[in-house]
Amino acid sequence: IDGIDTAHKLCILSALAFEIKPEYKSLRVAGIRNVTAKDIGYAQELGYKIKILGISRCIKNKIFQSVEPCLVPADSNIGSVEGVFNAVYVEGDFAGTGLSIGRGAGGAPTASAVVADIIDLARGHKVLPFGIPAAEMKKAAPAGTDEVFSRFYMRLEVVDRPGVLADVSAVMRDHNLSIEAVMQRGRDPDKPVSIVLTTHAVRQSDMEKAIARMAGLKASIEPPHLMRIESF
Repeated sequence: IDGIDTAHKLCILSALAFEIKPEYKSLRVAGIRNVTAKDIGYAQELGYKIKILGISRCIKNKIFQSVEPCLVPADSNIGSVEGVFNAVYVEGDFAGTGLSIGRGAGGAPTASAVVADIIDLARGHKVLPFGIPAAEMKKAAPAGTDEVFSRFYMRLEVVDRPGVLADVSAVMRDHNLSIEAVMQRGRDPDKPVSIVLTTHAVRQSDMEKAIARMAGLKASIEPPHLMRIESF
């Protein structure tokens, strides 16, 4: 629910990929606890599914790591991963992209992995868990949100009155955020309505500053809901 299991797996994968020490505290972790039926419905309407992803990227020799629910294309391979299946998507400078999918939970898959480890021990097979000696693993230099660019989905719950959308657009403009699409659902002055926005690729720090301002708008009745959009 809170992304903790995914975060521990990401620590291991980041260590394997970038030869860095696995440090849980260096991750940005958010689970699916605040994802609502509204968000699932709007994602479907936009052609996406919501998946919790562990993301690790090397940006100018710095490592960005996060665990969070993201929108992915519904017709993508990642979008089709359901149930106990997990997927690992890898992108390399020269090797291109690769995707591995398999069962990541359940009694039989877990038992198979444990027995395989026991057999290796019995046979005297010794390998370095991360490919290099632990002493040679380096501490990751974390990438800041001002170095990360992404597309975003945002949902606002607001009082339905004239000028609200203009106020939201003004905040987006002030923080150099480019809107890709906008939807507004509902028309009832006595009930909150949803405004849903998707953006082009923008700086994450700018998006977070805009969200903080939108939360303070008079028409806003709850904190904005924000999720990254990832394409595969």
